[in-house]
Amino acid sequence: MAAARVNIPTVFVSGGTMLAGRVDGKKTSLSSMFEAVGAYTAGKIDEAQLCVCEENTCPTCGSCSGMYTANSMNCLTEVLGMGLRGNGTIPAVYSARIELAKHAGMQVMELVKKNIRPRDIMTPAAIKNALTADMALGCSTNSMLHLPAIANECGVEFNLDMANEISEKTPNLCHLAPAGPTYMEDLNEAGGVYAVLKQLSEIGLLDTSVMTCTGKTLGENIANAVNKDPGVIRTVENAYSKTGGIAVLRGNLAVDGCVVKHSAVAPEMLVHEGPAKVFDSEEDAIAAIYGGKIVKGDVVVIRYEGPSGGPGMREMLNPTSAIAGMGLGKDVALITDGRFSGATRGASIGHISPEAARGGLIAYVQDGDMISINIPEYSIQLKVSDEEIANRKATMEIKKKTGIKGALARYAAQVSSADKGAVINQFVD
Repeated sequence: MAAARVNIPTVFVSGGTMLAGRVDGKKTSLSSMFEAVGAYTAGKIDEAQLCVCEENTCPTCGSCSGMYTANSMNCLTEVLGMGLRGNGTIPAVYSARIELAKHAGMQVMELVKKNIRPRDIMTPAAIKNALTADMALGCSTNSMLHLPAIANECGVEFNLDMANEISEKTPNLCHLAPAGPTYMEDLNEAGGVYAVLKQLSEIGLLDTSVMTCTGKTLGENIANAVNKDPGVIRTVENAYSKTGGIAVLRGNLAVDGCVVKHSAVAPEMLVHEGPAKVFDSEEDAIAAIYGGKIVKGDVVVIRYEGPSGGPGMREMLNPTSAIAGMGLGKDVALITDGRFSGATRGASIGHISPEAARGGLIAYVQDGDMISINIPEYSIQLKVSDEEIANRKATMEIKKKTGIKGALARYAAQVSSADKGAVINQFVD
């Protein structure tokens, strides 16, 4: 976003990904630790087992070892053309990461000589490429905040409906943690982001003519890429699904859309209808989950955590991990106007827009209301009559958080909804 705003030659280089942990001979990641806390609370593991997880889950520095938010965006930076090969996948502790950083410094001088700037690179076609790769890689739902926000800085129109249009024709080729048993180090060894892009280009899903920070086109960059491990990067013919990893749902509960990581949802939860359990903060929801008040079939609703209501959209990793750790991941859905960590899995639906603080229907949901979720049909509905909804709007007040001052107060007043990337376009007195 900053690079697009100042529009001076830029090469983005991240700190790199953490190596996966090892617990009982199995690879683990941050989400494993959060879920272990839920399992301990539910009596499924003892304190000694919890300590083993705590001491071995995150063994090195770096961004979390699965396809979580940081790694998602670092991978998509390669696709956007703003990062060199390996930016998204080379582990932080590898000497190749230092080499990458040195090459980034060298390459930015080449961009200066050629006067290639970020907005020459992050074009509408490049952003569409990034969204396509997002679907194939199974990236974090937070990419559906970051990509619109980046597009906004580039002056590129971004509509959430693009996600479903692209998803319909993009195969999901990777199931990295938390969706599956592979990790960023595995993706790196399998050929990295370029190997995924090569397969997408072969079926005509990418615009390979776009310029990148290498000074070459995307097509030139990926020409020699090879998929070295079809167990990590599946072939198009053997894709996890014919459609992408993220879905945008709409309905009366999310007129402007909401987002779910389709590829990380258990098949049993792709279609679900259940009674709402409503909470006005993340803390209240966590207390109820650990207190045993959430049962199979429920739809947990966490509201007033959106861009304006939060303010700032805190991530909901604690409640989603608690649900999974307590063994309810295949039985309970969670919806929120907040957002999720990339480590979240299950029927976790975020970015409900309009949010509660702006009068969205989620503000008027009550305990026991039936909520219907149909991910394959991109639908989410509050099954309450129009008359009852009108009555609630006439009698229920929108809650306002107190004690919000300064920059946060200005942010809360001016921020856009999540479907626009939670950006601020206007500054007012």
